[in-house]
Amino acid sequence: MLLREALRQRQQEKLLVLSHCCNFSYEQKRSLVNVKLKWVKDTTLDSVVAGETELRTAWNLKDKIANDPRGYLPIYELSRRRRQLGLSHVRVSRFMRRYPTIFHEFIQSSNSSSPTPCFRLTDQALQLHQEELEILQNDELELIQRLRKLLMLTTNKTLPLETVDQFQWDMGLPYHYQQTLIPRYPQFFKFVHLPPTDRIALQLSSWDDIIAISQLQKDTPLDGDFLAFPIKFTRGFGLKRKCMAWLQEWQKLPYTSPYANASDLDPRTDVSEKRIVGVFHELLHLTIGKKTDRTNVRNLRKPLSLPHKFTKVFGRHPGIFYISHKCDTQTVILREAYDGRELLQKHPLVEIRGRFVSMMRTGRLNRSRGLYKKLRDDDDHEGEDCKLQIMLDDFKSGGSDEECEYSSDCNLLSYYDFDDNSGEVVEEPC
Repeated sequence: MLLREALRQRQQEKLLVLSHCCNFSYEQKRSLVNVKLKWVKDTTLDSVVAGETELRTAWNLKDKIANDPRGYLPIYELSRRRRQLGLSHVRVSRFMRRYPTIFHEFIQSSNSSSPTPCFRLTDQALQLHQEELEILQNDELELIQRLRKLLMLTTNKTLPLETVDQFQWDMGLPYHYQQTLIPRYPQFFKFVHLPPTDRIALQLSSWDDIIAISQLQKDTPLDGDFLAFPIKFTRGFGLKRKCMAWLQEWQKLPYTSPYANASDLDPRTDVSEKRIVGVFHELLHLTIGKKTDRTNVRNLRKPLSLPHKFTKVFGRHPGIFYISHKCDTQTVILREAYDGRELLQKHPLVEIRGRFVSMMRTGRLNRSRGLYKKLRDDDDHEGEDCKLQIMLDDFKSGGSDEECEYSSDCNLLSYYDFDDNSGEVVEEPC
């Protein structure tokens, strides 16, 4: 009897160890299985991120100039916002002179003041900006719906305004949306003050069950009583058998809508983890580029009532999310949204930004070839007299009038020219 009991106990222990990576019992499905999957570099998705830092800076400068009543801005006014524009590494004037297809430099002279370098938008940039405004107007209701759904993901249907600002670029919100867009929809939004700091926040006025449906629920047919996330791995990613078994079982766990109340879920379970993955799967679908900075995601922990270290789900599910380390930051990308480096469903604003990048690239290349030649007394000091002259006869010289003063992995050229996936693997034990 004692020998039989000992053998039975030993067999149960073996089954328990095996169930952690393969076949789960009902109880095991409710516990958080400690699985670590490797990270594989994806140069194709990295190229989507590369160059966006300069794009965003140039886009912000474009918005500031286009929305100024004068139609131009003196360089000293722009220089005051240098850090706000993310240009701590380079002077504002030098950055803008790289892209003569976007920014036109001229000298403003008056009897009462010394000559001042100023910048206005080129005709090409103004035309592109006008097209952007038309897109924002035509797609305004769709944008409002995505903003409503963003607030519906939160516990109190409220987000601090600075948090919404962090998603302004990713959501495609217009310049000064707080004053221009939000007041037109009082039936949906209102500004409130958050105690105890009295911060201003954006709050949703009413819930709408019609739009409280996740993108996964719309796109994925129900398989039995569960929903499975689309999975796509980087080339060179070798999933171990026990990890594959865990992933298959995890996909079969119950799916909790990101818009549903999940306060009864134990945060230490795989079911809760699947709900967290669903929240960020939906969040990335609300962005026009299907990606966002990992820092922006961290700031949503309290509004979304998520547990500590919740961002580990990005590393645990590399088939759903890819973390790019380009541009000295971490960008979370939704894999299923991309075919190579192209978005499967491209928002019109993404098209406009792509054309903006092409204009920047053209201006920078032509400038490096000597198409634009800058004649000035002293390039080391801002605010001094300078003239911009087009030198068409210099086009074939291939000369560059100014060397780039810093190197970065966010070069705009890398947005277009890149190698195939290297298959580089950094592996952790499963």
